[in-house]
Amino acid sequence: MIDTDYSFGSSDGGARGQDNRSDYRLTARARAILELESEVPGTADGGSGRDLICRIRDISARGLCLFSSEPLSIGALLTASVSLGNQSEEFKLTVEVVWCRPNDSAFLVGVQIIESDGTPYVEWVEAVASAMAEE
Repeated sequence: MIDTDYSFGSSDGGARGQDNRSDYRLTARARAILELESEVPGTADGGSGRDLICRIRDISARGLCLFSSEPLSIGALLTASVSLGNQSEEFKLTVEVVWCRPNDSAFLVGVQIIESDGTPYVEWVEAVASAMAEE
């Protein structure tokens, strides 16, 4: 990870000009792959699932703001594979869609990271803290 992968804040002030998060956030060159439909287990071809690749606008220890090509349902619980900057490690996290609104020809989506068994939540928080320390 290099210091140009992240910067503090964002130029438009968050969702509708207000930022309800209590954590600092980083503007990141990162991406998230959201699993919208799971693969069907036990099928010969793996039962094709459906993923959505999103660019991340900013990150914090407890959430992400994403650019999405389609609207997402508020309250949806999704699996997200998140890649930060130049790190080779990918974080497989559980997220909940908190808000979604049109943004130019796409959508801006706020998701909250849910701490759950089997996900690297602690490692995620440490990676975000490390990125902030590099600022």
